[in-house]
Amino acid sequence: MPVNCSVDKGWNDLFIWATMAFSISTYLGIDLGTTTLKCIITDHKQRVVGLTEVKLPIARPQPLWSEQNPKDWWAGLQKACKILRFKHRNEWSRISAIGLSGQMHGAVALDAAGEVLRPAILWNDGRAWLEAADLNKKVPTIGQIAGVTAVAGFTAPKLLWLQAHEPKIFKRLAMLLAPKDFLRFKMSNAFITDPCDASGMLLLDVGQRKWSPVLMEACGIKLENLPRIDEGLKASAQLSKSAAHLLGLPSGLPIAAGAGDAAASAIGIGAIHDGDGFISLGTSAQYFVTTKNFRPRPEQMIQAPCHGLPDLWYQVAALLNGAGPLNWLSEILQGGNIQNLLQRTQRRYHGPGRILFLPYLSGERTPHNDPHARAAFHGLHAGTTPEDLALAVLEGVALSLADCQDVLEQSGTRVAELLVVGGGTRSRFWVQLIANVLKRRITICKGAELGAAFGAARLARLAVSGEAPAEVCSKPKPLMRLEPDPALSKAYADRLGDFRALYGALKGIGNV
Repeated sequence: MPVNCSVDKGWNDLFIWATMAFSISTYLGIDLGTTTLKCIITDHKQRVVGLTEVKLPIARPQPLWSEQNPKDWWAGLQKACKILRFKHRNEWSRISAIGLSGQMHGAVALDAAGEVLRPAILWNDGRAWLEAADLNKKVPTIGQIAGVTAVAGFTAPKLLWLQAHEPKIFKRLAMLLAPKDFLRFKMSNAFITDPCDASGMLLLDVGQRKWSPVLMEACGIKLENLPRIDEGLKASAQLSKSAAHLLGLPSGLPIAAGAGDAAASAIGIGAIHDGDGFISLGTSAQYFVTTKNFRPRPEQMIQAPCHGLPDLWYQVAALLNGAGPLNWLSEILQGGNIQNLLQRTQRRYHGPGRILFLPYLSGERTPHNDPHARAAFHGLHAGTTPEDLALAVLEGVALSLADCQDVLEQSGTRVAELLVVGGGTRSRFWVQLIANVLKRRITICKGAELGAAFGAARLARLAVSGEAPAEVCSKPKPLMRLEPDPALSKAYADRLGDFRALYGALKGIGNV
């Protein structure tokens, strides 16, 4: 009996210790966006207890080109960690795991010594459009293997572009990484990715969640040049001593495999069940629906990548232009003061504007697959105001989302209600406008603007806690449900035809 009591007491003490350790743990979520790197700290109740953002520069040295220096990402992460460490010392000292998310489709080329060979070619870079067409001809079944046909923004066509235009660089390429996985390499010296980001490379057999020999051969790359694939919730690597010193964290911290930004955003809002749908409004935009099976629809420009959790996939209509055009306009008109411009636009709003805007500053993917598509205002007149232009931009992105919704429905996917995430959710006015255009109820949840960073923090927690994903990845508390206005929905339905006609009329004009 005394032995049993001692054993019981030992287990009880262990339980108390484990509970206390869990209750003080915090988790670091890192989201490498296109214009900003965002870091958040969450606690055991999934409250955000630390947040910071660092702006990132983008270079566009030639038409269709969009590049970043990966060293700027690493410097940005060090800066973000320094800020959090200073502002939230207690929470920082209790971080028990790190999660990663980031922009997808970027090509980071490293040599055998792990040095960056050239600036990273980003998701919104359109230079490889000829190579994409060639790849589709070379591998006619690519849509069924990779979940989508090749377009210029994906990584595989960029490899072919490197072979053709920078053969010396391609010859020295020893490792190809997605953007967030470059940060993992800098933190751990490990070459690892997850199935979601691997899907974005267009080198994956997405149904099998393994690198595709057919696509690797077509792109002239070997298995040794690609990172290992771990599921997003797996503790894939550990923080090295040198990186720990630079970031002010203990060495050996587990780093979750993570996920591409779209899937991480889904994890952040609990869109982990078949049929869960949401819209992401970041620099780009996505109309995202979780699926329990691999359901490619390449002929309709619907991507079908792996989700950030095991045994899940998703369908996504991808826009290259989300909040990006609004940022662009505000820089021109307001020196970057978006909120002031939005407030004035909202005050003057009386229904659909008279000006149409094609938001294709970076070309467009769904539904056009047109890297040469260009932005345009139509209907300008002598009395046009900055608010008129801002409304046209907001409506142009919303009408693009309507294009995507129609394509998804043609593929058999229909969502009655949507959540919304990303920086664009800061404008309730814009979200209501999108609800009117899509004729859908849209729910804004608590922390919706955190997007992928919150999902990355959840993956960090799953990597060390042993919890089931459904226990952690619940839907956040709804803050506001916005119902579509029937009268405005009808008015915007009439505008959608004009929007599509304008693209058709201008297609091919002024291509560079």
